[in-house]
This record gives sequence, structure tokens and C-alpha cells, in this order.
Amino acid sequence: MAKVIYDCYVIKNNVNTESIGKVYGRVINTETVNLRQLARHIAEHGSLYTIDVVHGVLLKAQGCIIEMLLESKRVKLDGLGTFYLSGTSKGRTQGEGFNPKDDFKGLHIRFRPDMTVEENLSSPLMLRRATFVKVNDLINPTTLLTEANSESGGETPTDPSQSGSNGSGTTPNPSQGGGSNDGDNGDGME
Repeated sequence: MAKVIYDCYVIKNNVNTESIGKVYGRVINTETVNLRQLARHIAEHGSLYTIDVVHGVLLKAQGCIIEMLLESKRVKLDGLGTFYLSGTSKGRTQGEGFNPKDDFKGLHIRFRPDMTVEENLSSPLMLRRATFVKVNDLINPTTLLTEANSESGGETPTDPSQSGSNGSGTTPNPSQGGGSNDGDNGDGME
């Protein structure tokens, strides 16, 4: 059975003094699966199609999703969620005119998980569906942490007493679930 790997850490300093000394949990991501690996995984689950066919369909879907997003369309994958674009822009004084090429700082692909009755992927229901294992309970957690950190660029202590950050060099905001300071509050929106 699949398990979500987690670790704990203690906040030693933070603007919010109420969080100092409290233990928070964070999810450990062990690897990133690329499109080819996803295609292999799908093909190995009793698919009628070979890995090359699945990979080709996924590549085509990827390109088409991006194309539709750039046409200001949302793309809903039933049972998974909806992709859409959002933008960040500089402020302009009224009357100066807005030039999208100059004034937009970026366009961002966002994702909102499916929240239909059939496949509710909301944060609380995902939590109920998950099975957890603590990183220290794994056979070789040091190797796992080293691999996970090489991808994230952060440090993840296995001993909560040695921790004061979330592994990204910033102190986590407990109102965001304790382990994420990247604007993700768990609802699929940023």
C-alpha cells in the first residue's frame, strides 16, 4: 500500500511567537516522476496500450493543455481537477494605459483539485485517504532525505530538535499547514 512519508520539525524562531517550540509535520517528496515514467506506470497497470503509445498521448495532451490555457480556457480533467492561468502584474497609475507585454510580470499555471461528490480531492478528504509513515521509520531515511533535498535544494533534519526551518531556508508559517512557505495553503489555489 502506498504511504505518504513525513517528517517533523520544531520552530525555534518566528515572528509569530506562539509557534516557537511547537512541532510541525511536513510531507517528504522522494522523487519527481517525469512524463515517460508516468507513461510506463500507466502501461504497467493493465493498459491495452504500450508505453510508447501512452507516452505519445500524454505528450499530445500536455501540448494541447498549454495551447488551451493560452487561449484563456480552463482545462478540467474529470476526477483530477482543473488547470487555469493566472497573472501577476505591475501597478499602473490610472490613465497611463496598461500594456500586457510590459506590465504582466508573469503568467502562472494553476491547479484546483476536483471537488465533485464522485472524486473529492479536497485537502481534508485527501488527508482521510492517506496512510502515513514517518521518515525515521524507513530502512534508510538518510539516503531518502539526501535524494529529496537534492531535488528541493533544502536541508531536512531527521531530528526535530535540530530543525528551525522548513528546509527551504525560510521559517514556515503555521497558518499554512506548517511545512510550506511557498504560497500553497493546501486548497489547490495560490
